[in-house]
Amino acid sequence: MSVKVYSTPTCPYCTMAKSFLKQNGIKFEDIDVSKDKKAVSEMFNKSGQMGVPVLDINGRIIIGFDREAIKAELKIKA
Repeated sequence: MSVKVYSTPTCPYCTMAKSFLKQNGIKFEDIDVSKDKKAVSEMFNKSGQMGVPVLDINGRIIIGFDREAIKAELKIKA
């Protein structure tokens, strides 16, 4: 399983998304787009969005902290 979180350190929804993944034992790659111009391009190409967070879960793009979409994609029951 591949999970990437495109985020910035000052984004509260990014923090919530990463906390949610950690609470459910999901390993993820945290990509700080505030420091990585290449990552900004990658995120925009995948999502069409400049806002964060953007989650890439096995190639499925979830924009924002959409708890239900994340749970569905990761098959989290609770």
